[in-house]
Amino acid sequence: MKFRAMIKQSGDWWIGWLIDLPGVNAQEKSQEELLESLRIGAEDLLTSKIPSEAGAQIVTIEIPAPDWSLEKRT
Repeated sequence: MKFRAMIKQSGDWWIGWLIDLPGVNAQEKSQEELLESLRIGAEDLLTSKIPSEAGAQIVTIEIPAPDWSLEKRT
């Protein structure tokens, strides 16, 4: 899976967040550490247990990759 990240240097820190996964953000001393923290945050979010609700179903939907997607670039 690939997700877009907005990253920037702010003083001595690198800050960033995943555009496609709200709530995944990080702050680190280097760009490499920031990207790794964002990867870990995304993995944690995507593997979190979701509580079941009586009478509800969890389903997967497929959404075509938009034109800007990295998946469409060759």
